[in-house]
Amino acid sequence: MSVRVVVGAQWGDEGKGKLVDILSRDVDIVARYQGGANAGHTIEIGDQKYILHLIPSGIFNEHCISVIGNGVVIDPVALMEEIRFLEEQGVSLKGRLKISHNAHLIMPYHKLLDSLYEKGNKPIGTTGRGIGPAYYDKAARVGIRIVDLLDHDILEERIRQNIEDKNRILSKIYDVEQLDVDKILEEYMRFDELIDEYVTDTAHYLNDAIREGKKVLGEGAQGALLDLDHGTYPYVTSSSPISGGATIGLGIPPTAISSVVGVMKAYTTRVGHGPFPTELHDAMGDHLRDAGHEYGSTTGRPRRCGWFDAVAMRYSAMLNGITSCGMTKLDVLSGLDEVKVCVAYEFDGKRSDHFQTNLKSLERLQPVYETFPGWKEDISAATSFDDLPAEARSYIAAVEDIIGVRVACASVGPERTQILFPGDDPQW
Repeated sequence: MSVRVVVGAQWGDEGKGKLVDILSRDVDIVARYQGGANAGHTIEIGDQKYILHLIPSGIFNEHCISVIGNGVVIDPVALMEEIRFLEEQGVSLKGRLKISHNAHLIMPYHKLLDSLYEKGNKPIGTTGRGIGPAYYDKAARVGIRIVDLLDHDILEERIRQNIEDKNRILSKIYDVEQLDVDKILEEYMRFDELIDEYVTDTAHYLNDAIREGKKVLGEGAQGALLDLDHGTYPYVTSSSPISGGATIGLGIPPTAISSVVGVMKAYTTRVGHGPFPTELHDAMGDHLRDAGHEYGSTTGRPRRCGWFDAVAMRYSAMLNGITSCGMTKLDVLSGLDEVKVCVAYEFDGKRSDHFQTNLKSLERLQPVYETFPGWKEDISAATSFDDLPAEARSYIAAVEDIIGVRVACASVGPERTQILFPGDDPQW
């Protein structure tokens, strides 16, 4: 079969967009399978920076079709802004963007409820984009899908019922102003006209393409350690970023997936609340944040930074069936006397090689580090692995050995050209 899946192997923000952009040069279709506009995939081409939230990162390769799968929750406002932005930049979407008719819509009340939930006693640290409440309605079987836009009578009935229910919550529990149902109806009926040309039965489209031998690249959002089932619950996202999520979020069989590429930083970051075993609360943590420009592309929030956590990465590799890795931001480690890798955890005096998803355990454990020599050279101009200092190459080799997965490429800067492969012919 011909589907390769790209997953974030840590807590998100690993640089998936850049790698998808590069890999999409050799595929026919790039398909996003989960998440919403809370994701931010940054791609730098020349002196232009593009930040995508919903449209797959393969859109900049003209031969490539971009698909937004049924597992994505779509904010109409964010989608139309993104479409307009790309068209203004000269990126043609005509015939190149397909949106699943079964994808769920994010409604104004989802965003409002998201912000209200976050004001509670135990905030999760969401982006406030309505993602969680939209998935909640999907699971509760009261969500509104793209296909509902095609029948205005059904659309009106479902929107009126939803808003009636949500207005009771808003007024009785949160004591906030109720929503104007007629205004929302008008807005979403207008959205139908704008989106109609892109709506497709993407499950049939993708399966037909796979049978025809076309190459498909599945693109995840967020990271595996934020997976709803397998992440650090409740500090997780509301969908399944792991590779298995691609089968549900795109409507393709598991047997169609031939390989999984895990994207990981040369160190570790996390945004929002939740446990983070290798987080550095010192000058080194500040240095990594500043050197790596670690601020969220969607929210601008500063990211928490720490050393590379190989225990978490091994867990991610297991969950996803990762066959090879891309290491990003290797250049950020330049100039350090030494770099560290967490190779195990110590819990109540006992050493463990297994990642814990239990919050109390994660908060009490201590990372066990191995230290490696750093390098002083600026590596941003390197064009091959051979150009890297011996210490940088040794660091990559050590990470490969510890996590048990081959590093197929490493990035040394934000530009799409600043990515290195160990040989002339990348083997994924």
